[in-house]
Amino acid sequence: MQIAIITGASSGIGRSAAVQVARRGVGVVLTYRGNPSGAKEAVAGIEREGGTACALPLDVGHSDTFAEFVEALAGVLRDNWRRTTFDFLVNNAGFGGMSMFEDTSPELFDEFYRVLLKGPYFLTQTLLPLLADGGAIVNVASNSALPSSVEPGYSAYASMKGGLIVLTRYLAMELSGRGIRVNAISPGPTRTRIGDDAFERFPEVIDVLAAKTALGRIGEPDDVGLAIAALLGEEGRWITAQSIEVSSGFNL
Repeated sequence: MQIAIITGASSGIGRSAAVQVARRGVGVVLTYRGNPSGAKEAVAGIEREGGTACALPLDVGHSDTFAEFVEALAGVLRDNWRRTTFDFLVNNAGFGGMSMFEDTSPELFDEFYRVLLKGPYFLTQTLLPLLADGGAIVNVASNSALPSSVEPGYSAYASMKGGLIVLTRYLAMELSGRGIRVNAISPGPTRTRIGDDAFERFPEVIDVLAAKTALGRIGEPDDVGLAIAALLGEEGRWITAQSIEVSSGFNL
């Protein structure tokens, strides 16, 4: 059985990706930080559908904990699937927030950096010995990093997501000798818990964003989760080094 590691999968896009990947017969290790109940529910949902999954805690903003995470992961792979390696990695964990350039503090900038760029960089590096040849990586970036979707207030957040897109191309080149594909997806506005449940707290922005979207609505987690599953699966076997916007034509 193939195994996928999906970070930040207790809710939103990560949780959807975990479910969609599991429906394809892939075992899933999902990680969580502040939402253990969501992680437990995600595992239970996958198991109800006949899949296999487990959850491990991980804070991608603290790279000094990655070695400990790898030890726990090795035990789970051995005990649950009798594997010493895994096949797919989805770097999804993160957080969002708006801060105008002149108001962005060094502390907030550093937090974006640790979680959104440094975290995926060194987590992938730490996990690389366990990633099987012929595997695949998907980095979850953001369309805020693309020229077509520049909006005020996202200079720090989008800079880190843009760095993740650049990293994707370099990983695709450097890991190609092992047959490992690496791609990024860039979601547009999607109904998740990002920004401390911003869509719940400010529902009035939903219609504004939907009006800027070609297909007339904001994204749902499954819209992006399905794209991730396809990139990891056979449909994506000849795709690497790409940044694919999954936004239904936001700001088209």
